Amino acid sequence: MAAPPPTCPRRLLPLSLGLFQGALLLFFAIFVTYDEPSVRAEDANLVANQLYGIFPLFQDIQVMLVVGLGLLLTFLPLYGLSAIAHNFLLLNFSTQWALVLQGLLHHFHHGQVHLDLHNLLTAEFAAVTVLISVGAVLGRTSPCQLLVVATCEVPIYLASEWAIVTRLGVLDVGGTITIHVFSCYFGLGVSKALFGAARQPVHPKETPTPRSDLLSLVGTLILWVFWPSFVAVLCQPGDAQHRAILNTLLAMSASAVTTVVASSLLERDGKLSPGHLQNGSLAGGVAISAVADMAVPPVAALALGSLSAVACVLGFRFLTPLLARKLALQDQCGIHNLHGLPGILGAAASAVAILVASEDTSGSRFSQVSPVGGNASEAVGGRWGDRGAGRQALCQAAGLAVAIGGSLLAGLLAGATLRLPCLARPPEQLCFDDSLYFNIQDQAESPGPGSTAEEEALALKERV
Repeated sequence: MAAPPPTCPRRLLPLSLGLFQGALLLFFAIFVTYDEPSVRAEDANLVANQLYGIFPLFQDIQVMLVVGLGLLLTFLPLYGLSAIAHNFLLLNFSTQWALVLQGLLHHFHHGQVHLDLHNLLTAEFAAVTVLISVGAVLGRTSPCQLLVVATCEVPIYLASEWAIVTRLGVLDVGGTITIHVFSCYFGLGVSKALFGAARQPVHPKETPTPRSDLLSLVGTLILWVFWPSFVAVLCQPGDAQHRAILNTLLAMSASAVTTVVASSLLERDGKLSPGHLQNGSLAGGVAISAVADMAVPPVAALALGSLSAVACVLGFRFLTPLLARKLALQDQCGIHNLHGLPGILGAAASAVAILVASEDTSGSRFSQVSPVGGNASEAVGGRWGDRGAGRQALCQAAGLAVAIGGSLLAGLLAGATLRLPCLARPPEQLCFDDSLYFNIQDQAESPGPGSTAEEEALALKERV
């Protein structure tokens, strides 16, 4: 009996990764250097204070992306190892790819790319968009396809972020528009182009188990704890960063409580849905990110967290089945409910906050640092009063439109690329299964040491 068909040529993944890493080594050897150390003692102390201020938050973000997000994706019972490993691989690949592109575009001076911790942090922000987007096609794509998604998405994200923040002057300190909305619709575009108009049947391995739901909920808790660091890390130290942390905590606390309320009311027997709890509890962090450093009243952060949780839960309950039925749209992790809907809500909230803000508090709204380099206040004149509250609110809406339209179009093009024969996705019967990518020996079912390759293939087919 023939072995199950491979998801891509056996040597394509290590070959492509090896070539990429070799090219990166050459690039770093020729062009990359560290920032020159300060020669004056006061400058050295300033650099040290900046490092001590940003590195703890940077570590929090590392835990979020490697551990929290990885565990959040383990709700598929037979795909947990693959979900965590592929998430880890994509994070490292996308960060290095973003370092190269950002270095050439924004940090290339006198023939050298100057590297510091801030560059690495903003490169990881670019990688976050990839980690979110691939959630739409989790389990139905090969590692080769995921790397193609990352290769396409990172430069598109950098261009989109530059257009939204630098050119339009959109205020988005925590990435509600530039990261969450962009990555959501890019991922949905990839999914639509990859799977076409055919509705994907429910796979028997898609159904979560109590153990897989528990692991995923642990990931949610880790993300929930460290989310304020993700939002506040690019704020100016002081009042703006303090407000960002407080507003994020309030919004996420409200979303956690409201998720329990909404989920219980929507279920006929009053029980909770694990999927609602895993995602709705984080929705407040997505929505508040655009206004976190603004001087909004605490009640506004609570209200936004509650509204985002309701939108997320309602999306899982009604919108996801509707999109699957009407548009044949595959969204495996429900990224539209966690990142898309709360992201749109947060963008709308930022426009409203600007319109109702008083002039005497407007100056604090421009403390964020643009991920592409420079301060956002430089892009918009330092105060929204210089451009007018109404015009700034329109820019917020324009930024949202650019993020949705540009990412959706780019995602469709990237998804069409994934249909190339050399990047064939896993056969349907082998989707959502770690055994396709890892050497896993089940002692109860694995063949003995004297088994032939044909018997091993037969054992694998019987298990799936």
